[in-house]
Amino acid sequence: MATFDHRRGPDGKIVYRVRIRRKGYATQTATFSKLSEAKQWAQITEGTVLEGRHFPTPEAKRHTVTDLIDRYRREVLPHKKLSTIKTQRQHLCWWQTRLGYCLLADITPAVLVEYRSILARGRANATVVRYLAVLSHAFTMAMREWQWCEDNPVWKISKPKEPRGRVRFLSDDERERLLNACKVSRCPYLYTIVILALSTGARRGALLNLCWSDVDLKRAVLTFRETKNGETRAVPLTGYAFDVFTQHAKIRRLDTMLVFLNRAGKKPLGIRVAWDYAVKRSDITNFRFHDLRHSAASYLAMNGASFSS
Repeated sequence: MATFDHRRGPDGKIVYRVRIRRKGYATQTATFSKLSEAKQWAQITEGTVLEGRHFPTPEAKRHTVTDLIDRYRREVLPHKKLSTIKTQRQHLCWWQTRLGYCLLADITPAVLVEYRSILARGRANATVVRYLAVLSHAFTMAMREWQWCEDNPVWKISKPKEPRGRVRFLSDDERERLLNACKVSRCPYLYTIVILALSTGARRGALLNLCWSDVDLKRAVLTFRETKNGETRAVPLTGYAFDVFTQHAKIRRLDTMLVFLNRAGKKPLGIRVAWDYAVKRSDITNFRFHDLRHSAASYLAMNGASFSS
């Protein structure tokens, strides 16, 4: 139950650290200048542990699920993307409404299995997984960072299987019809945005939030910071896509950092209506903007495709 290690202190002398663990309770530690003192403390402390007198009330019995969620909202959520914050707030609110009064020590795998079944009523498996994921991360923070509990009960239950992702590619003929419809769209930037999506595989949100500070035409590189996983991604801009974007850069507005902005010139451009109309006009069925990513991947695999037709 007791473990020992030694290290050199600030004054250069060796010190001995003792750690005593007991499941469900906070770890007990102490540091001594002599190994004999460390062993003596460990022997006495372990004796009181066996008698049930030493360990204080575990943190898991002092904090509720509401305490957990409130702290998670304050310290973790603000560091996530805005779209993620909105969704996870809803998920956390659901858990707090139903289990907020419970102590962390009372949240067992059996309890979570019951609420997993409740979640599954009328919700897709992927949605249930998202609800469980945010609760799991909260428990992970409580375990690793805040020392409120010894383990994560969400790890001990199975997650519903998610269906395989939908994959839809544009044929060469569909791509030509779609690009022609985008060229004549009332939205002046739609054609350029679709070309970039096909060339880089970037998501709509990343493209619409692109800033001129993240554009390097000399190196022909775009840097996307608003990626789904929160990471920064630099993407080369080549061929016809580079030519199209270079033409777009010539009409850049100097009063904004946004590459694609709305008519008011203050917010990112909204293209949903223009996109839907272009798809309809192209007589293409079962195709979303996100599917351009799949087409981009297939074109890259075939060493690129001509967009200029």
